[in-house]
Amino acid sequence: MQIWVDADACPNVIKEILFRVADRLQITLTLVANKLLRVPPSRFIKAIQVPAGFDVADREITRLLRAGDLVITADIPLAADVLEKGADALNPRGEFYTKDNIQQHLTMRNFMDELRGSGVETGGPAAFSQSDRHLFASQLDRHLQKNTTGIAVKRSS
Repeated sequence: MQIWVDADACPNVIKEILFRVADRLQITLTLVANKLLRVPPSRFIKAIQVPAGFDVADREITRLLRAGDLVITADIPLAADVLEKGADALNPRGEFYTKDNIQQHLTMRNFMDELRGSGVETGGPAAFSQSDRHLFASQLDRHLQKNTTGIAVKRSS
């Protein structure tokens, strides 16, 4: 299993949690973004910079991931592609996208896009909170305990 991060919009606090987990559990963590990323020195952590452009990082993650990998993303179309390839998708607020809920997420995303396109002010997402951070860490730990063999997972927050 490998962890991929759609890193352009991923909160730094989530990246920090992931850095600690990758080193502690010796799991490959790859951040993909269209800007240069600083990552701590580690043989388990790397960053891939892709050219600027709409969904370029998303396409690169989709191209490289394998079934059983974990992708950290808030991008719902990317999450749908990840699920289609047999991998798991977790958003930075700690919610897993699943085959049971992805269509509802896509429908709501498209609806909100239509509203914005017609001039309706929809506001943005709520500020990232401490409870979001804790939920993410908890869900990540639970997932890793279930999907990594022979590795004792400790709390990552």
